[in-house]
Amino acid sequence: MSQLNLHEIIRQQQEQLAAMQVQIQALLAAQGGVGAGGVATGSNMGPHMEVAKPAMFNGEAGRVGGFITACRLYIKIRLRENMVEEQIQWVLTYVQGGSADVWKENVMEELEVGEVEYESVEEFFTILRKEFGGGEEESVKVAELRKLEQGGKTMEEFVQEFKRAARGSGYEGRPLVEEFKRGINGGIRRKLMEAENLLTSIENWYRRATALDRNWRESRREEERLKGKKETMGGASKQEQ
Repeated sequence: MSQLNLHEIIRQQQEQLAAMQVQIQALLAAQGGVGAGGVATGSNMGPHMEVAKPAMFNGEAGRVGGFITACRLYIKIRLRENMVEEQIQWVLTYVQGGSADVWKENVMEELEVGEVEYESVEEFFTILRKEFGGGEEESVKVAELRKLEQGGKTMEEFVQEFKRAARGSGYEGRPLVEEFKRGINGGIRRKLMEAENLLTSIENWYRRATALDRNWRESRREEERLKGKKETMGGASKQEQ
């Protein structure tokens, strides 16, 4: 066989191999696997993605948040097209053991006889969290609220942080105001306590404290600016002498 014929055969085989690779990639892309160039595509990957299923939930309060998160992720990727009742029934298959068994049986019975209807799986998750995580979650929020201090944060930052911790803590009215007073910096607290019209609602405390803190910070910036200006003028005066 001449060298020319050998080169021609190799060239033809390379072309055939390239054509086969293109066909394979096209087939994989159609199945949602690999696109051109062997790169994974995101179009049709949802139903084929490997998603971890939640661990069995036995009603332990400290695990309810993680259980709901795992269920929510799986439903979003694999069961988002299912009906709400089907999604809830799927969640219930992972509720087993401990104090959760009786609650699960009651819920299944209510669903079967039509005593209760959930508009969304999120509504069901709210009931689940309230049933098994309410007490512990509230105690965690209370502990977080009692540790909060303004420190070097602006009042806007502290108020937002305080609101997040207060949500779900069970604190409201006067007890909530007292916790806020304790957490803000002493100077602002004294000014608000010495005000002619004593504040009563937490919203008024948020608003007045934020205004005072903002004015104080603006005043400090102005003092620093004037101080710098004075030092600059003093330096220039010495140079002239």
